[in-house]
Formats: sequence, structure tokens, C-alpha cells
Amino acid sequence: MSTGMMSMKTETDMERDGRRVRVNVGGHHFETTTRTLPLSDVGDESASTLGEMTTRMRMLMLADSDESAFVDRDPSLFSHLLSLLRTPHSIPPIHQLQQQLIHEASLYGLPVLSRFRSALAPPPLLGYDSSLSATLLPASNPFVTALSPAPDGSVCLAHAGLISSYDSALACSSTLRTHLDRITSLSRLPSPHSQQPLPVAVAGSLHHPGLHLYDLARGTHLGSVLWSDPSDTRLYKSWVTAIAPSSSSSTSSPLFASFEAPHRENCILCVDPETLQVMGEIGRQSGIAAKSAAAGRVVHLPQLGGAVFMSSVSAGAFGYSGYMRLWDPRSGDAVWETSEPGGRSRNSSRFGDSFADVDVDGEQLALYKVCWKSGDVAVADLRKLGDDPWIYLSDSDAVAGAGGGVSSIVHCYKGQVFVGRQSGLEVWSSAAGSWRRNWVDGEEEARRGVVRHMEAGGNRLFLCRQGLDGVQVWQTSCFSHPTSLSLA
Repeated sequence: MSTGMMSMKTETDMERDGRRVRVNVGGHHFETTTRTLPLSDVGDESASTLGEMTTRMRMLMLADSDESAFVDRDPSLFSHLLSLLRTPHSIPPIHQLQQQLIHEASLYGLPVLSRFRSALAPPPLLGYDSSLSATLLPASNPFVTALSPAPDGSVCLAHAGLISSYDSALACSSTLRTHLDRITSLSRLPSPHSQQPLPVAVAGSLHHPGLHLYDLARGTHLGSVLWSDPSDTRLYKSWVTAIAPSSSSSTSSPLFASFEAPHRENCILCVDPETLQVMGEIGRQSGIAAKSAAAGRVVHLPQLGGAVFMSSVSAGAFGYSGYMRLWDPRSGDAVWETSEPGGRSRNSSRFGDSFADVDVDGEQLALYKVCWKSGDVAVADLRKLGDDPWIYLSDSDAVAGAGGGVSSIVHCYKGQVFVGRQSGLEVWSSAAGSWRRNWVDGEEEARRGVVRHMEAGGNRLFLCRQGLDGVQVWQTSCFSHPTSLSLA
């Protein structure tokens, strides 16, 4: 009886003891322990490639058998997975192999998949020390018209009327054909399915009315939102000019999108993403002048009491003009606004040097703009806005506004300000109370095309260049950071 009780050791006991196990993967034999490859943490065995192998391993261990459990997979990839299980930071340097490992780990259903993703994630993005690491080329219509990254480094790309989703390993996980001919605005919401990582895409087009939501996991159209007013039927044909990036990981966080009617009347709609019902209308205006044109950028700021920032820029023969406004969605009132040229900054020494683009740093609650004539970059504190709140950045070792600001775009990410100019891509970073400017790309890369779209997420910078297919992915090398060495 005692012999029978000794053979009934639980799986938890065997894992605690570090029991040796043997695995036959594709004809190659591996030997490890239950501490490295735990058995009790595996979830739904029937849903994973590892499930059948795990069941066989449990039976062999309980029977004290020396036989190996078999699984028909690539042994070279399994070897890398074991290395990652034993040493979480033993990351293979080849980017394509990293993608294969993420895919292989998901097929095995390993409970440490999140650890793999963390280990394979790029280090913190440093603009002055980043380089081109990959180029994403969709299989069909590779000219990207809009993109939306996520905090985990995954990204959704709109190319023509298609939406492609790339996971955190930059492997294409899905492509959905929408009913739109050309998507010009794109955002994303968290997946409503707890077991499905693919997001919900929110798309708009300047050539088709309405705001549209698509479930990328199921490949379905969830519904549309139209701007409606019983007193003016023309509004039903309104298209979307901008969508606010998702500011929350919750599916219940409101959506904000700018709509423009064929007769140029425009507004911002607040939409409930779960019911697709319009919750409110902000800033309805005629659109007959540059100071009332439809917003080209919309940003929701929950850190600032839920305020909504909007801006519009127009370019013509005499330069640039535009406006910025900060709205309180609860009251529907504008709490701050400015227009350039003119407006409240009419007495400024920089009158006439209007902004070519502006972006919001939601973490630091700051506005950054690049001027079209001088090319200078300025910052304003969203908590201290006034008649002329701008402070212009300067770097003693750099030529201010090199290349001017025509066709320039600006993007903020984690305290860094990226500026795409005709002369190349630069980054401004703050250290010890002063600003420093550095070039991100080299002359050869800059000559390939002007940056026309720029977004960052998951410590990656995603760029679209004029005349080039696909999206460039820039990130900092994992070998770029200083390492502390102890001589004790």
C-alpha cells in the first residue's frame, strides 16, 4: 500500500522537485525539468499544440517511464523556446526568428507567452539612438494611407480599403477588406473578446460617409455612425476627417471623431463604442473660412478633465493658416482657442509664422507645434494657456529650423518631439532643463522621401514616406543602453 501511495505523487510535487522530463520534437530529443516546462499551468489543453504532449508527459511521469512524449513541430524553434524559458533575456538577434518564436509559443499554448513578448519587446525608444529595424509591406495595395499603433508595439495599417493588423512581433495576424475604397482615418479599440488579442478598428474615409467599426478577429463590420439632424438631411452624407486615438484600454471609453458635410459644415461627435449611439455634439461650425474648417486632428485628454483638443491647418499660395481649440465636452464650450496668423498672438514677434502642424503630449499635458516659415518648434503648457503661451525651443549646437517648416509634421512620444521635415527626421529631447536636437535618419534615408505619416507606440516609431510603399519601423537597439558592472 505504501508503494501505491508513493507512485501517486501529484503534478505539483513533481514540479516542485524539478522532475526531469523528455520531449521528442520533430525527431530531436530534449531533456528538461518541470521547473522549466511546467505542466500544471497549461490552460485549455485541447486548444494548444502542447496540450496532447502535456497529457502524454503527465502519464509517463506518473508511470515512472523513460519514454519521450512526441510532438510534430520544428525542433530548432523549440530549442530557442527552451532557452527563453531557462534564461528569459536570451533573445535571438534575428528579427524574423523573433516573429517565428512568438507564433510558435502561441501554438504550443505555453503559459509564459507573456514573458516571451516582454523579453522580445524593444527597449525604451530613444529618438537620437534609433535605427530602421523593419519595413512592413502589406501583401495587397502596400501604399499605406493611415496607421494606428498600440502600447504593446502592435499596429493596424490602412491601405486602400483594407485594414491589416500586425502583432507585437510585427507579424501580420489578419487582413480585412472593408466596404470603403480609401481609408484616410484610423484608430483602434481593445478587443471585446477576452481570449482574442485582435482589436476593433475604427475607420473613416474622405470619400465615404460615416464612422465605421470593424471586428478584426471575426472579420465583420460591427456598424456605422452617421451625423444626423432632422432639420438638415445633408448631414447624412458627412465624412470623417479625423478620429481621436484611443486614450483608454477600456472598450467603454468614448470615441471622438470630426465630421464634415458636403457643404463644409462640421463638428465633433462623441460616440459610445458599445452601442454606437451619439452621446454629444461639440463645436458645430459653418466651415466657410479657415478658422472654422473641419478638424484635421482630434485628441481626447482624460488627464485634463476629459477635455478634447482639435486643430485644423490650411496651406495656400500665401502660406499656412489654422486654429487650435480646447473644448470641455461636458458644457460644450471652448475653454481656449487661438488662430494663426492673427488671433490672440497678433502682437507676437512671430506674427505671420503660422504653425504647419501641432500635436499633444497627453502625459506631460503639453502642445508642440512646428512653424511653417522659420521651421522653429514651440511648446505650450496645456494647464497655463493664455494669449501667447508658446516657448520656442533652441539648441546652441544646431541650426534652428533647418530646412524650414513647409510640409513638416510633428509627433510627441514619451517626452520626445519628432519632427519630419523635407530635410529629414529630427528629434527634440529634454535633459537637465534644456532641449537638445538630433537627427534620426541619415541623408541617404531622408532622400528616399519626406515623412507624411508618423505615429509611435510600444517603443516603436512608425513612418510612412512620400512615394514609398509600406511602413518603416524605427526602434532603439537592445545593445544601445549602458550597463552597470559591479567589480565587487
